[in-house]
Amino acid sequence: MTAKKSVPPDFEATLKILEAAVERLEQGDLPLEQALACFEQGVQAASRCQLLLKDVETRVDCLLKDRAGSLRVEPFQPAEDD
Repeated sequence: MTAKKSVPPDFEATLKILEAAVERLEQGDLPLEQALACFEQGVQAASRCQLLLKDVETRVDCLLKDRAGSLRVEPFQPAEDD
């Protein structure tokens, strides 16, 4: 059996990995190779967080009742920042 790379199951777990990588890098005492590996882990975690957030955004739907009382689904439209 080959070992599979463990993928964090949710956003919170991935965010904790990212935060830990940032904290280790900010300490500034890692040797270059370890710092690079930590940076790569942080970049991967940040990318995964972005994908997870994008996935959630596309799945969020607003349910609205029409006049007949039935529900219709409309894509979520996030508020625009001013």
